Amino acid sequence: MRNEDVFDAVAEALKRGEPAALITIIRAQGSTPQRVGAKMLVFPDGRTVGTIGGGCYENEAFWKARTAIETRQPVIEKYELADDIAEDSGLICGGQMEVYIEPLEPAPELFLIGAGHVSYHLARAAHEVGFKLHIIDDREKFANADRFPQAQEIVVDSIPEWLTKTKLPAHAFAVILTRGHRHDLDALRALAPKPIRYLGLIGSKAKVARLTNLLESEGLPEDQLHRVHSPVGLDLGAVTPQEIAVSILAEMIAVRYGKIGRSSDMSRQHQARSLSWSPDESQATVDG
Repeated sequence: MRNEDVFDAVAEALKRGEPAALITIIRAQGSTPQRVGAKMLVFPDGRTVGTIGGGCYENEAFWKARTAIETRQPVIEKYELADDIAEDSGLICGGQMEVYIEPLEPAPELFLIGAGHVSYHLARAAHEVGFKLHIIDDREKFANADRFPQAQEIVVDSIPEWLTKTKLPAHAFAVILTRGHRHDLDALRALAPKPIRYLGLIGSKAKVARLTNLLESEGLPEDQLHRVHSPVGLDLGAVTPQEIAVSILAEMIAVRYGKIGRSSDMSRQHQARSLSWSPDESQATVDG
């Protein structure tokens, strides 16, 4: 199979929003099944496009690629074909090979639940670093193309109804920034069960605790609530909506590149404390 076919498959995967890992031979010496530059694309479900030469190295590189998709970390692997491996594989090889395994991720989709001031500034900043924007609010006054010209999608609808019926991609990021506790609760109830990459909730620790207790009393599994990043954002001392947007974006970038895991991870507590700002209830239209 030609490398052009692999490149076409890469483009289609990214267009579909599907992660994968690309294996490329970067060094070959001696008798090896393929030349430098040969490529193979590996998907999470085990599908492959292309080849780097078959049984000598391909199977092990395949599993390394599956791991790279999960860890989102590139890796260089070196292989030397010993006589016993050659005998097992049935191939006559006696060389050395290095492959570069590169995890490929589509541009992350960011769903901003609530279209207030923090969302406005977060959308602008997130767009600049490659997030694809989706804005959801029940107020056309806030959720419109004039305020969010970068958005790929603007939804003016009942927030809980839209979230309940809509399937979000696994690589999606979502931040709940609505104008009140009731709307936050509805959004959290709908989003917590979804297997998405990141879910953040703005608010004080007291507010987060109240919402969490309510949902636990409704029977929502504890592990679904523990993965929520709340209070959302890194503790940068942010005060204004602009600063708060920066703190949230910083946390999302850290999650995207594996520097921060789930909200409940101890590593997150050691690396940075969460933001504890929340809008005053009397300023409902200013909200997240």
